[in-house]
Amino acid sequence: MKSNENSIAAVLQELIARNKWQRGLDKTEVPAAWFDVMGSGVKSYTLSVDFNEGTLYVQLSSSVLRQELQFGKDKIVKMLNEHLRRDVVKEVVLR
Repeated sequence: MKSNENSIAAVLQELIARNKWQRGLDKTEVPAAWFDVMGSGVKSYTLSVDFNEGTLYVQLSSSVLRQELQFGKDKIVKMLNEHLRRDVVKEVVLR
């Protein structure tokens, strides 16, 4: 017996794609992923996080931490994309 039922995830993905909501979802999901991936130590020094068209902008209150994270930006991008389970983050800009 054939079924026309789709999983809830598939239906949601179709709605997101059809209505072009992914960009808006990324603006909330990517900054949340920053806090999940980087942990509480970095969170306490993070002043703001914004995501726009593949670039994650992070403002930090510690210049020492900013300098340390500069060396690992490629790894941060990889970790964020793995956490999100898709390649959405292309670059990280630390301010």
